[in-house]
Amino acid sequence: QVQLVESGGGLVQAGGSLRLSCEASGRIFSHYAMGWFRQAPGKEREFVAGIRWSGASTSYADSVKGRFAISRDNPKNTVYLQMNRLKPEDTAVYYCAADTTPGGYSNIRSSPTAFDYWGQGTQVTVSS
Repeated sequence: QVQLVESGGGLVQAGGSLRLSCEASGRIFSHYAMGWFRQAPGKEREFVAGIRWSGASTSYADSVKGRFAISRDNPKNTVYLQMNRLKPEDTAVYYCAADTTPGGYSNIRSSPTAFDYWGQGTQVTVSS
């Protein structure tokens, strides 16, 4: 079992920055990939960024590439999402997720169905 708790959401003006954190507990954190997803009202949950267990590889959605950065601190059991140059269309509930399956050990997957543990979500609102 893995428990995930996000923090760091809030209200920010367009062009501003936020950093989300997600602390994990339960299984050994350095053994699995992590991802960030978001879901806006009336839309499906979408992949934002992912990172391998070692932190050596990352992947991003085209819509956030160059603005967002995912990182992890394995000794602290925490994954981060640094969000810069935020836009109103970034407004959503942001979720961190863990992919503890064998397939996630070698690859960063982007489908929500590949991730087996989820946090409760944190709201990010970007005003224009």
